[in-house]
Amino acid sequence: MAGSIVPPAQVLLSRRVQEMVLHGEEPPQPYMGRDDSTYDVSVPPPYMPPIIDLSLLSPDSSTAEDELQKLRSALSSWGCIQVIGHGIPKASLDKIRQVTSEFFQQSIEEKQRHAKLVEEFEGYGADPVPAEGQSLDWSDRLFLTVYPEDQRNLKFWPENPKSFREVLEGYTTEMKMLTELLSKSMAKSLNLVENCFLNQFGEKETLHARFNYYSRCQRPDLILGLKAHADGSGYTVILQDDVEGLQVLKDKNWITIPAVSDALLVLMGDQMEIMTNGIFKSPVHRVLTKLDKERISVAVFYTPEPKKEIGPEEGLINEERPRIFKKVKDYADVHWEYYQKGQRALHVASV
Repeated sequence: MAGSIVPPAQVLLSRRVQEMVLHGEEPPQPYMGRDDSTYDVSVPPPYMPPIIDLSLLSPDSSTAEDELQKLRSALSSWGCIQVIGHGIPKASLDKIRQVTSEFFQQSIEEKQRHAKLVEEFEGYGADPVPAEGQSLDWSDRLFLTVYPEDQRNLKFWPENPKSFREVLEGYTTEMKMLTELLSKSMAKSLNLVENCFLNQFGEKETLHARFNYYSRCQRPDLILGLKAHADGSGYTVILQDDVEGLQVLKDKNWITIPAVSDALLVLMGDQMEIMTNGIFKSPVHRVLTKLDKERISVAVFYTPEPKKEIGPEEGLINEERPRIFKKVKDYADVHWEYYQKGQRALHVASV
């Protein structure tokens, strides 16, 4: 409307995207930030990250060495993989998807019982207000610390649906086992001692779960569900539903990650790029919106314990590949400061 005042981001974030969609409101200007002008978005579908079968990595498997080489190649070039054979039952994946969907389908009033303040991070709502000039994400989310257990803030853990807490506790246990398997496999793929990355993450590594709900959007050509960024975690494990939308940037192309039944997408974060002295890449990624479909996902961020110093593994430093990163502490905090400004933080760890 001519002469209308665009509401500031802080006011918009006090409302939910779901609420705006239910009321049939047009997306406000602060959400409009998609720009594909510098990228080729017409990449053929066969161009996609490799699928790694973790069940083939057991020591007595005749295919273990080949699968490890495939793992190393994928994380060096793509920075992400889709994993199958991960040992997590289909029923567990279905349950966590189900309680996620049920939580977001509840009334605004019920979800607001677990709401965060605008500047807080944990809880239900949207991310804290970004720096001026940065667009807002067309999504609502529930962000929870799930491990260590003594770090859980249960006031943010939904009581409805009734099975939510029990299902999340079970999923957290399964994620703990998966991250141990993944960390050991990554080390072995680089010919390192298998516990080296686990030692860097520490005995009190943290797991944060982010439940995402991407509403339908009238302007998918202008609005992103989640803006382009790289993760500040060690790495991130993402369970998608059957609606595609997550894209990874590779060779200046936005590649849509296909929905593979019961596969888990594993994305390297900046801290794993640091630990591998730049061998594994932390990919920039984003989430698209769709005109006629909602989408949910569950992302689990695996991060070193607070105050734990991390750095490149010594076995990955030599004359051919000199040290390119220094040791750092609490990198995730620095990463967040840059993320809010729409920037990467990896340079702060460079030698």
